[in-house]
Formats: sequence, structure tokens, C-alpha cells
Amino acid sequence: MRGEHAGYACGAVLGFLGDLIAADPRRGHPVAAFGRAAAAVERCLWRDHRGSGTAHAVLCAGGAAAGAALAQRALRTAAPAPLRDGARIALTAATVWAVLGGTSLGREARAVGGALAAGDLDAARERLPHLCGRDPQALDGPQMARAVVESVAENTSDAVVGALVWGAVGGVPGLVAFRAVNTLDAMVGHKSPRYRRFGWASARLDDLAGWPGSRLTAALTVLTGPGRRGALRAWRADGGAHPSPNAGPVEASFAGALGVRLGGTLAYGGRVEHRPVLNGGARKVAVADIERAVRLSRRVSALALAATLAARPAAGAVVRAAVRRRAVGQG
Repeated sequence: MRGEHAGYACGAVLGFLGDLIAADPRRGHPVAAFGRAAAAVERCLWRDHRGSGTAHAVLCAGGAAAGAALAQRALRTAAPAPLRDGARIALTAATVWAVLGGTSLGREARAVGGALAAGDLDAARERLPHLCGRDPQALDGPQMARAVVESVAENTSDAVVGALVWGAVGGVPGLVAFRAVNTLDAMVGHKSPRYRRFGWASARLDDLAGWPGSRLTAALTVLTGPGRRGALRAWRADGGAHPSPNAGPVEASFAGALGVRLGGTLAYGGRVEHRPVLNGGARKVAVADIERAVRLSRRVSALALAATLAARPAAGAVVRAAVRRRAVGQG
């Protein structure tokens, strides 16, 4: 098992570096291919009730994870012995690169920040949908800056840390399963009339899958943020006030670490939401805080890679023990 952990660690580091060097391609990304497949399944299964949505979530996320497991198993059995370790490392590296989105997150955040700094609100509004689902026409400059910082905080967990956590637990299938669940939530997990019932299972599954990554993200933000005491205080005071059980701790800790105020009124697809204010005694977000948030996200992501690799042997032992107990119980 030690060699397997070493192989996974090598692949994960290579994939992480690959994301830093070569961010998500604009065409032909595996996650986009999964999204198209999930949309096709949705067209076949859609009904306005939770049962159909549950079948959709299980079929898409379970199918993606099963495909990854089969690919991993095929390498173990089909690859020549001298090439087996290298093939396993390559598969892990490719998967980590595919599921991480930290560099693209920073690139899009900086693009909006650059447009805001130049006073070009139209360009900022044009780029903002690449980063989050808010209605850019309803936002002024400071509101767009706040939206960017909130998106950087939330997606540090969703696009990087959460995937690394599940990779530590489940290897390549864990990485793929997390990204599939997170993608399904983005596609159907919102409360529009079409998806209020159909997307329920995807949203709840994403809440469950994202829980450990969001807590690790918040903890690492406290550890590495410029305002550590403020990050911890805001997490404790305001993390539970957010309507999302996972975005709350992350956004609150980022708000405290950066010394800014997040939350409040926002608009999604014509719907206006009044969310609780996070770190309410602090100042409003400024354009310069976008770059500070991106740098904090980078530090948190690097620490998450180190932490999950260090914890992977223990996580694997827990999973194997659970599998053995279940086997004994069934026997």
C-alpha cells in the first residue's frame, strides 16, 4: 500500500502543477463532456419530482465514478508490469488536472478585477458570468467586486479543496465522483421552477460531498490568511448563517481573513435574495481585494494538497476497515 500512496502522491502533485501551468482548456474539457452527457440523460429522465432527479444524480455521478474505477482497474490488469506504476501515476495526474479549476478561477477573477480597475463596467459585466451565476446587469462596481471575492472563496472549496479531499479518500474514482456531483449541482441544483424538485437530490448530494472540503478550506484560511483571528471569529460567528451549509464557513472565513464584509442582497436569474451579512463590522469589498482573495485561494489550495496527501494513508485505512466490517457482517 505504501507504493500505491506514493504513486497517488506523485500523480496528484503532477496534476496540481499541470493545473497551475495549463488551466482548463476552453474546448474539449472532460468536465464539459460530462456535462453534455448529463444534459442528455436529463432530457430522457426529467419529470417534475424528486424521484426522477434522484435517478438522474445516481446514474450520472455513479456512472462517472464507475467508469473511473474501471479505467483504474484496467491499468492494473492490462498494462505491462514495468509500465504499470507509470500508467497509474499518469492516470492520477490527468484526473487531478481535469477536476481542479484553481487556475481558471484565478484567471476569471483577475479578468473581472482588471476591468473594474480600468472603470470598464460593461467588460466586467461581460466576464462575470464566467465566474458565477449572478445577474451582472443588476450589479454596480463594488457589488461585482464582492461577487468575485465570494465566488473565489466558495470555489476554492468546490473547485480545488473538495476534490483533493475525496481523492485522498477514494483515489481517482473519488476525484471523479466529487467533480461529477459538483457539476450536477451547478447544472440542476438550483431552485428554479424546473429544478426545484428535479434538482433536489443533486443539491443534497453536493452538500454532503462538499462538507469536509469546505471545513478544511475554512481551517486553512484561518491558518494562512492575513487576518487569522478575524477569519476564525467570522467563521464561528457567521459561518452558520449562510443558506448554504458549505459556502457559509468558507465565505465567512475569507471575509474575516481579508477584513471585508460579504453577503447581503444579490440577484440570481431574476430572483433577489437577501442573505445574512458575513463579518458585518468590516469594510466593503474593494477592487484590490480581488487579487488578495486570489492569492489567499492559491495558498489554501497548496496547503490542501499537502494536507490531503499526508492524510491519505489514514483515510485509506479507515475505508478499508469499513469495507472489511461490511464484508464480515454480510458473511
